[in-house]
Amino acid sequence: MEEKLIERLESAVTRLEALSSGYRPRVSSGCDGDAGVLDPSVIAFDDLMAQYVGNVSAAADKIGGQVLDLTKVIAEAFSAQRELQVKVKRTQKPDMAGLAEFLKPLNDVITKANAMTEERRSDYFNHFKTAADSLTALAWMAYTGKDCGMSMPIAHVEESWQMSEFYSNKILVEYKNKDQDHVEWAKALKELYIPGLRDFVKSHYPLGPVWSTTGAAVSAPSKAPMSAPAPPLPPPASLFSSDSPHSSSSRPKQGMDAVFQEISSGKSMTSGLRKVTDDMKTKNRGDRTGIVGAGEKESRVCSPSFSKVGTPKLELQVGRKWVVENQIGRKDLVIEDCDAKQSVYIFGCKDSVIQIQGKVNNITVDKCTKMGVVFADVVAACEIVNCNSVEVQCQGSAPTISVDNTGGCQLYLSKDSLEASVTTAKSSEINVLVPGAEPDGDWGEHALPQQFVHVYKDGQFVTTPVSHSGA
Repeated sequence: MEEKLIERLESAVTRLEALSSGYRPRVSSGCDGDAGVLDPSVIAFDDLMAQYVGNVSAAADKIGGQVLDLTKVIAEAFSAQRELQVKVKRTQKPDMAGLAEFLKPLNDVITKANAMTEERRSDYFNHFKTAADSLTALAWMAYTGKDCGMSMPIAHVEESWQMSEFYSNKILVEYKNKDQDHVEWAKALKELYIPGLRDFVKSHYPLGPVWSTTGAAVSAPSKAPMSAPAPPLPPPASLFSSDSPHSSSSRPKQGMDAVFQEISSGKSMTSGLRKVTDDMKTKNRGDRTGIVGAGEKESRVCSPSFSKVGTPKLELQVGRKWVVENQIGRKDLVIEDCDAKQSVYIFGCKDSVIQIQGKVNNITVDKCTKMGVVFADVVAACEIVNCNSVEVQCQGSAPTISVDNTGGCQLYLSKDSLEASVTTAKSSEINVLVPGAEPDGDWGEHALPQQFVHVYKDGQFVTTPVSHSGA
């Protein structure tokens, strides 16, 4: 009994400390009922917000400005989810339309975060993108069972953070030797999800929300408004430039907006979020050519001449080879249904990001510019050939990574891929970033030599890399 009291007191102290650092948890109104306030899961979520959201808020207070405004939106989203958890306890499980209406308060806040990514010229675009992508993790509440089309809650939280970690790592690298407040913010945001939200879901909702059997039913809106899809969110901003977006007619929904559109239509709830959509496949894009933002120099070229680039493709050929070609300005490309016998060939893409989920045999990135590639595991090798300004992140293992005839390449290695053999030829500006020894340690950046000295000695040439003092 004494131990429980001590634990409760310690929890209260933690919440009070978080209050002093800027986080203000929302207090349930009387209509929530004592059961909702005293429910262990609600108390645990309050602790999560006090500790982890409080840490992000404390770091944002030091930075101020747009990052502080963004962090307030993050806190608002978690507060909205907290209120929904209280309501779940006294609400019957709704149908798909009712679920979309029930989760609408959360979706509205996350839509606000997505809208902030429109600030393509902002110095804090990576912050905006990290936050907006990570808030997709809160969609775990949309899980209704194994046939709902999305990962189970724990896996969904982990996958959502993996999507945003690409941009989080860019913050860590950019501010490592410039401003530790931003590094602290990025690390605190990761801890909010991993282990924070992940462990909370694992302890209290591993199979999704626990609805009431006797509570009130969700009042869904009339069918007429639901029959029309919601207007699309603003398009994702470019990772590398301030290009104008391409036509929204071919762009799949993103983030929670994708989840809610699928809920409303009765389809699989995350199909638009993580899988290869029909509009990405060649057979459905025969009438389209590559698209370039109006802000680029290429916009001065008429569309017939630009069609020489070729038709965009994202398709599996003969069951063994994924082909990704001529994708321009696409940040939502995903290959999900792959296996260790398949290869991935990425050719002629620009200003795009692709995620390869699952183990594949080989990955080749050929003649791409300003391209981001995030992959899990490869059996043979990841090859980067004839490219400019590419970023490649390995989240699992890769025995070999080769860079040939490429200018500007950032390689992010996971702890499981530190033993990878990295070979380079005719390439410049190759940087490899490796995780720190400690879980929360800084990333280490290593520039690979591009100049060598060859000295004839004892009957043979001895080659050594050129070292630059002060580098």
